[in-house]
Amino acid sequence: MENCIFCKVVKGEISHNKIYEDENFFAFLDARPQAPGHTLVVPKKHFRWVWDVPNLGEYFEVVRKIALAQRKAFNVEMIHSVVYGEEISHAHVSVWPEAMNERENFAGNAEKIIAKL
Repeated sequence: MENCIFCKVVKGEISHNKIYEDENFFAFLDARPQAPGHTLVVPKKHFRWVWDVPNLGEYFEVVRKIALAQRKAFNVEMIHSVVYGEEISHAHVSVWPEAMNERENFAGNAEKIIAKL
């Protein structure tokens, strides 16, 4: 979609801290994090709602992979996850660890998660 901010992130038109990428999905740090390592997982192809993504099981396996990496990276047990879609009209799942320090250390937090994938 032309004006979709997440489509622009996926295409590299908007700066981001990439966490993960495969053929169908893309994960990057949220610009307004709830906690260190707060990650958004989106399909590369534009879908309005998560429930419209045809390979939903594959999508949630990627979300799971990110969540498990966050647990290790931030040494926490609790990982929050929310299926959004209201504020940005591109399907996305938001995941973040129950950790409150260094929330704005984007590069460092991205490296921590990537190292645990």
